[in-house]
This record gives sequence, C-alpha cells and structure tokens, in this order.
Amino acid sequence: MKYNNKSAKTHRGIKMIKNIALIRGDCASPEFVEQAVRVLNKIAEKYGHTFNYTETYMGGSAIDKFGDPLPQSELDKCLESDSVLMGSVGGPKWEGLPGEKRAEKGLLRLRAGMGLYCNNRPAKIWSQLKAASPLKESIVDKGIDFIIVRELIGGAYFGEHSTTVLPSGEKQALDLMPYSEHEIERIGRIGFETAMKRRKKLCCVDKANVLDTSRLWREVMHRLQKEFPEVEYSEMFVDNCAMQIVKNPAQFDVIVTENLFGDILSDEASQITGSIGMIPSSSLGAGTRGLYEPIHGSAPDIAGEDKINPIATILAAGMMLRYSFDMDKEADDIERAVSAVLDKGIRTADIMSEGCTLVGCKGMGDAILAEL
Repeated sequence: MKYNNKSAKTHRGIKMIKNIALIRGDCASPEFVEQAVRVLNKIAEKYGHTFNYTETYMGGSAIDKFGDPLPQSELDKCLESDSVLMGSVGGPKWEGLPGEKRAEKGLLRLRAGMGLYCNNRPAKIWSQLKAASPLKESIVDKGIDFIIVRELIGGAYFGEHSTTVLPSGEKQALDLMPYSEHEIERIGRIGFETAMKRRKKLCCVDKANVLDTSRLWREVMHRLQKEFPEVEYSEMFVDNCAMQIVKNPAQFDVIVTENLFGDILSDEASQITGSIGMIPSSSLGAGTRGLYEPIHGSAPDIAGEDKINPIATILAAGMMLRYSFDMDKEADDIERAVSAVLDKGIRTADIMSEGCTLVGCKGMGDAILAEL
C-alpha cells in the first residue's frame, strides 16, 4: 500500500520516499492506526512524498498467525524499513499463554532486535484540556511540559530472572538489574542533548541511596555533565520524583532514568495531562530508524465500537516525521491540526467535557484531516 501525489511540491522542493513497517496491533488498535495512516497519506498528498507501508505482525496478531509474538520474518520487515509505526498489542485473549509466548514479549524482543535503547515520552498538557487534568488548577496553571528519556533495553526487564526452591522448601525469586557504563553513557548523553534543545534542565532519577546500579548511573552522569556546562543538572530519588510529578510538575524539563523507573514514572506523568489518549512516544537507537506508538493499551473493552481516541497515534506519526524523516514542517502541520480540532471543541469520550462535540475514532480522524 502506498500513497503519492507527484504534482505536489514540498517546502524544500524535495519529494521523499519512505518505507514504513506498519504494526496495526490488537483489539481496538487497528482502528486508531488506520486514522494515523489516513493523516500520513494526507501529508504525502500535500507535500509530494511517497509512504510505502509494509504490513507487519507482532503481539497477539502474530501469535494468531504464526504462533509466535515476533517471528524473525516480521522483525526483518522492521529492520528493512525506514521506521516503524505501531499500535498497541496484547489483550485478554493471549494473557494465559506462557511467558515467552505472551503478546507483550514480542514488544521487548522488537526493541532489543531493533537496538532501541532510548524511549522518549512527552508529558504535555494541551491548553484546551486543562480541565481534564486530575491535578488542582493552581498546579496545572504553572505548566506541564516535560519529557522522560527512559533507558529501554537494560536493567531489570532484560536481566536474569529465576525462581528457585530453598532448602526450607520455600520458593525464592531473583530478578537482576544489570547496567554497564556504556549503556548509561549513551542514554545519559541523549538526556543532555534533549535538554539542550529544550529549556536546558536535566534531572537524573535513581535510587542511589540503595542501589549500586544507581550509584554507577551517577558516576557516569557526572562525567557527562562536564561536556554540557550549559545544562542545569540535578538528581532525585525515584520515590521523591513520583511525588514531585503530581506536586509540582512545572519544575521538570527533561528526566533521564533507567528502564523500570522510567516505565512507572512515564505512566504516572501521562495521567496528569488529562488522558493517555493524547500521549505519543518514540523509541530510538543509534540511527534514524525508530519505533513510534501511543502509550495507551489496546482497549479490548471497546474494540470495534469506534470509541477510542486516535490522537496519540496520530501525534506518534508526527514524531516519526520529525525525528526519523527530518520532516519538521509536516510534523508541525499535524500538531497544528490537532490543536485546531481541540479549539473547536471536538472530543472523543476520554477527553469529553460539557459544551463540546462528541465524536468517535473515525470522526476525530475526519476532523484532523479537514484541518490539514
């Protein structure tokens, strides 16, 4: 499947051809991924680009088709693409499977196979949705606009896991959290570089009062700090950071942290913005090929009902244009279109408020396309 309009002109006079591995995901995911594809096709028409899509299976759909959450053939499609746009995976249908066969295992293998060691998740509240935040108005008015840079393929999620039986007959479980200096340095450097592009504030979140891994993180970050003297650098224990995100989120610009802490904090941060249906994410490695997805799940409870919010996936497509394809103007167009739709009071159920117009997933896609 591809979309092209050869008569259109881009703002740079360059027509680009990009190959996108498209993982439609499970349950309600294909519904919102389809809206993101429609937006990408509109961008292709407007700027004269060609986007070629390769249908790729991962998660539950891959289990159904291949008996494996990520066969090598599907990973190869991702590795041969310019980037990957993905819906959410998993659902009740596959929850009883053994660990290696679970839908979510495919995602971990995809990240590792693509060498995606950095997950960037923005926590930004749109001005039109301030009332949707669970935080007090006095807190929200100070602003919520920060990004969590999370190490993605190390730590406890990729360490050794084992369960043994002690001589007493009692079971004991062990999960290791390994980190090497080069793993910390490459994600730490991205944290500093991201801060340089924003408000030049970086907070490293750890548990250095308890964990050796955290103490090594600080040692490496202190070395990196010397390379970025313009960045205001600080450190915070993860338990305190969890509290500060809901107490005073305006203090944060960029947070860099390890895999487990980043997983938890980024989910917390998404909630204070009003709806997880608005938050995209990107996962990147050494090159420009990335994995772009919404942060929310596959919504099995409303699958097929045209109720899910597609905005997070549409914004994820915009992030792909910006960070993997160097299409800043095109990405700006998508963000402006989303903002214009919100200005008009058009809402899906998760962000609905009094006086606004309720639409479904396709209706939101239609409204955004109209603004493009």
